Amino acid sequence: MMIDIRPPFTHETATAKVRAAEDAWNSRDPQRVSLAYSEDSEWRNRDRFLQGRSQIREFLAGKWERELDYRLTKSLWSFTDNRIAVRFQYEYHDARGQWFRAYGNELWEFDDERLMRRREASINEISISQHERKFHWSAPGPRPIGDPGIHAVR
Repeated sequence: MMIDIRPPFTHETATAKVRAAEDAWNSRDPQRVSLAYSEDSEWRNRDRFLQGRSQIREFLAGKWERELDYRLTKSLWSFTDNRIAVRFQYEYHDARGQWFRAYGNELWEFDDERLMRRREASINEISISQHERKFHWSAPGPRPIGDPGIHAVR
């Protein structure tokens, strides 16, 4: 059964919205990901402020050129009528082969057409060794259904 993931959210639809966002980001396709945001969407990503789909696409293209073998997991933290709070972790390596794990929180606000009009992300990352990695599914692509994701990760 397909869920209409529009506000106002229920626990079921908010959880589905989070998983749909995770799957899209794991595609590493800036065009696909950008379509989830309103034309005039406002972002804060760490210390960067973006406005609109074209800036979002450009940002994501650069991100995934630098952040290689990117794998992301998200978890619903809380929700209200048209807002969702998410915690997430992702891993990637740079061109030199150094691995990183990022930890963060996002605040999302949606318009009536299900598009995200505001995203605020606070992110911290640490260097890890390859043997410390926790996300090993094939990438790009979605996290496997049976993988516990962030719930099993510290």
